[in-house]
Amino acid sequence: MMFPLRSSCLLIMFLWLCGMLASMPGYAQLHSDNRQAQRAFEKAATQLRNGQYDEAAASLRSAVDADTGFAAAHQQLGDLYRRQKAYEQAIPHYEKVTQLAPELTPLTWFGLGESLLLTGQYAEARTALQRYAATPGAATETVQAARKYIADCTFSLQALGQPLPVRLQNPGAAINSEYDEYFPRLTADLQTIIFTRKTANRENFYESIRDSSGNWQPAALLTGAINSTSYNEGAHCISPDGKYLFFTGCNRPGGLGSCDIYLSRREGSGWGTPHNLGAPVNTRGWEAQPTLSADGRTLYFVSNRAGGQGGYDIWRTSLQENGQWGTPLNLGPEVNTPGNESSPYIHADNRTLYFASDGWPGFGEKDIFKTALDTSGNWGPPVNLGSPINDHREQSAFSVSMNGKQAAFASRRPDALGGLDIYFVSLPEILRPHPVAYLKGTVVDTETDTPLQALVTITDIQTNQVLYREQADYEDGTFLAPLPFGETYALHVRQPGYLFFSEHYPLNDPAKLNDAYEVRIALSRIKTGKTETLNNIFFDYDDYRLLPQSESDIKNLVDFLVLNPSVRIEIGGHTDNTGDAAYNQRLSENRAKAVHHYLINAGIAPARLSYRGYGLSQPVATNETAEGRQLNRRTAFKIVE
Repeated sequence: MMFPLRSSCLLIMFLWLCGMLASMPGYAQLHSDNRQAQRAFEKAATQLRNGQYDEAAASLRSAVDADTGFAAAHQQLGDLYRRQKAYEQAIPHYEKVTQLAPELTPLTWFGLGESLLLTGQYAEARTALQRYAATPGAATETVQAARKYIADCTFSLQALGQPLPVRLQNPGAAINSEYDEYFPRLTADLQTIIFTRKTANRENFYESIRDSSGNWQPAALLTGAINSTSYNEGAHCISPDGKYLFFTGCNRPGGLGSCDIYLSRREGSGWGTPHNLGAPVNTRGWEAQPTLSADGRTLYFVSNRAGGQGGYDIWRTSLQENGQWGTPLNLGPEVNTPGNESSPYIHADNRTLYFASDGWPGFGEKDIFKTALDTSGNWGPPVNLGSPINDHREQSAFSVSMNGKQAAFASRRPDALGGLDIYFVSLPEILRPHPVAYLKGTVVDTETDTPLQALVTITDIQTNQVLYREQADYEDGTFLAPLPFGETYALHVRQPGYLFFSEHYPLNDPAKLNDAYEVRIALSRIKTGKTETLNNIFFDYDDYRLLPQSESDIKNLVDFLVLNPSVRIEIGGHTDNTGDAAYNQRLSENRAKAVHHYLINAGIAPARLSYRGYGLSQPVATNETAEGRQLNRRTAFKIVE
């Protein structure tokens, strides 16, 4: 779901070639003594006024064939080719004008410079653009564009001398075709890719799956109600669990603007009827190209709504407690420019953003950039991904695997099967986001094995920051949470009428990068006598003061008691057999008492609480091993009533 190219400089040139040339026949460079050439030139002027650009180009070719010294016809033909993005064809005509009539118009140098830039001839482009920028009285807007292009040339000449050691791979006909393919999105396991294909001016979703040998199978239309035969669908993102798909739909019934953002849920093997996200995400303007954060609570997208930095900007909206999306915020000048930004992709690390832009210094058309949030929540300076990922052609829709090692994007390249193709690339370390692993779980009832739509919360135990807070799937009780690799996380699962689950997981096994830490969580119904261990309660050795890492567990216990106001509990402290029994009895009682006092201070009525130290009397594992002793050192709560 691409958007129209902003090109006010082309508009300036086009108005000039349509109007001024036709109205100034007295100048020699605007007139040919060759009657055949002059007739063809005048015919082209009429065709241009009627919007018959291909026909006008043919007439102008006839004019310069009849009179190779006809500067005005060369100028018009160069402008027309450039308007059609046939930059290589435009260059010789502009060069001819600089030889025949260098003072015909300063815009010759701008057109030549832009055409050279967009064919990768940076040194020559910079010379032409510098000549235009130095022209007295040149149009301010076009001079600004020329200066931006000069910066592009300077950047490109330097970057080309430092190419990255990467190789682009075109996956071939299983995914690409004679048509445009773009917006590739890989699933977490890298086994499925969903992308947009444009055929006969119609955009739809296609899907390709890897076979057991690792080869991509021929892409097929996505099944279900998501594709249509009457409207365009594309530019999508998928939730980490693969069950929700946000996408761009244009001119659909009930839409708010020309293009809106929609949501569809996977139903069995297909996709359900799309739902328009509505206001304030969608407006009467143009909203498209969504990307969802790993926790499912922040949606980034592109819009040309009022309040932006330029043409098309990247915006974000957050999911509110009532389930509605909040008022979108512009990412600001740290990311957006007076030009166009597009195809944002927020990595599963929740802080690295990849996007396309023609406003930051680059190689020509749109390049891919990377920026990341710092510890203060501010976006860092965008970094161009460099050569060979970027070149003078168009690049867009960059997406990166969870481990940060593989990426897919769309580009126009010489080896493309047709138009925009999808390419894969292995990223060097410098371009990777923070690696991510993911916790994949299923929540069920202990006795019936029935899936539960329980609330799942995951907290970084060092910072006490909640990174994931979602309900398990209502059909199968599953959840999937991408999390930054190398940290330890507290997992809490809560369901009304059930004891809550508490455990911590260190996600630091290199073998698990881009793989799942799989857990099965069985919740027990609240019954008198039932006991649950608080696995995220931490104390220093030989101490009973709660460590800050315990906060997530105790807060969840508070929430449990608030959710179940008739429940009374006993806090129990337990130790291993290190030391004598009297010492362990005192330590376990003091630790249980510390939790008891925290709950009272949090507003839980004292009558609902009691505490007791059990010392080493109730081991749940052997004390002969370090692992067993660790299991025996625990804090638990028991349902008293």
